[in-house]
Amino acid sequence: MHFTTETSLNGVVERNFTLGQITGVLWSPASGSAGAPLILLGHTGGLHKKAPGICIRAQHYVSAYGFTVAAIDAPGHGDRPRNAQDQQWVAALLQVRAAGEPIGPIIIDYNSSLAERAVPEWQATLDALQALPEIGEQAPIGYGGMTLGTATGVMLAAAESRIAAANFGTVFVYEALTDAASRITIPIEFLLAWDDEEIDRHAGLALFDAFASTEKTMHANPGRHNQVPGFEVDSSARFFARHLGAA
Repeated sequence: MHFTTETSLNGVVERNFTLGQITGVLWSPASGSAGAPLILLGHTGGLHKKAPGICIRAQHYVSAYGFTVAAIDAPGHGDRPRNAQDQQWVAALLQVRAAGEPIGPIIIDYNSSLAERAVPEWQATLDALQALPEIGEQAPIGYGGMTLGTATGVMLAAAESRIAAANFGTVFVYEALTDAASRITIPIEFLLAWDDEEIDRHAGLALFDAFASTEKTMHANPGRHNQVPGFEVDSSARFFARHLGAA
């Protein structure tokens, strides 16, 4: 892991890093992070590791709860170039969206591919983060993400025993995703935009039902696609503090 830049503002230290082809960012308290939970944040499709929603959550988690937070660019997002297949998916998505046709089938194929590629990258990132003395192998780990971030996170949590709690949201659902959810038993907090115009609410309900967790909570809020009320940021932080502890 190579840190490329470092800035500090309002008690939050932000460090950009590279790990091979992976590009990421780590936020931590300026006062130190020994013993703090580590929260991994997955961005939505078409965005990147420093999307506004990611930065807002990261800064709140660090400044109000003392967490350490990491995010990486998904393959073909942010600072990472798209491969030829990704470019074809994006072109097809723009075409069907412009024509007013359903985007679900394309998003499912694209998200499935991205999640499959992102899981080993997150695992490599987690290995490198745990090797840092300020984090270490004992830091409890959580994951949060919406849409593509959920698709990636569900696959990651099913494969990775180090993740102890997760905050997910609505996503286009496919068989491999529900199969992975059926193997997840950690505490789950799930966000659902009840009036989502792109993803049928029943997809979110089906995924929520698929989780094998004995502790899982759904927060269904009025609103359209990706309209998450601001208070859910602190709700997710309190969820992680309850299950992972605090610094």
